Amino acid sequence: MPDSSLKDSPARHLALQGASNFRDLGGYPTSDGRTTRWRHIFRSNHLGHLTAADVEIVRALGVKCAFDFRGVEERAAGVCVVNEIAVYSLPIEPTVVAALRTELARGALTAPVALELMRESYRNYVRHNTQSFRTLFGHLLEDRAPLVIHCTAGKDRTGFASALILHALGVADDIIAEDYLLTNQHYKRDAAAATDLPEDVRNAIGSVEASYLAAAFEAVGKDYGDLETYLRDGLKIGPPEREALRARYLQS
Repeated sequence: MPDSSLKDSPARHLALQGASNFRDLGGYPTSDGRTTRWRHIFRSNHLGHLTAADVEIVRALGVKCAFDFRGVEERAAGVCVVNEIAVYSLPIEPTVVAALRTELARGALTAPVALELMRESYRNYVRHNTQSFRTLFGHLLEDRAPLVIHCTAGKDRTGFASALILHALGVADDIIAEDYLLTNQHYKRDAAAATDLPEDVRNAIGSVEASYLAAAFEAVGKDYGDLETYLRDGLKIGPPEREALRARYLQS
């Protein structure tokens, strides 16, 4: 659902100077005729470069908690600058850039290779990092909103987490895909990052595409059979937890 169709609704994207990909997961219709609540769950790139003006905006939103998927070194390089926010670390160590550099050293790095490494990283969210997403859902069942979910760029680990949340709340697949792809409109890449890699490779890892998210859900199907089983057995979100999430994060 593009922003333009959300008449008289809050802004989905908040144009912060130090976090270009800060967005609200509210306002999306669900299968039972409700909508996701505005100003409860935000998704973003990291909060270590917020300006003073940004901090005031985030404070005005009342954000209480941040759920941070970054690895150890990533976190140290950009500590949250909003003192009032309680930060919970749900670490998923980044692997793609190191894998790309290995391929570069072998003389085998191309844009298609980079795309496949991105897809493989998404499959690994399901194979190796389900515990982090399960812990996130445990927190979502507690009284921690308004909250923000983020990693470094707010597009991959955060993108998969956001898709899982929207699925659990009953949002349709096409709307989930649109929310995921909004990163390509808003995220401003760090021009100084990974400059040793070819430009087409940097483009592949600096944006999102539908095949990345699809790869994660393919892994869900392979390892769990279907998404409902993954929610129940992988993330421990059975029918009672699903209803509790919907009561908390949906409005009529």
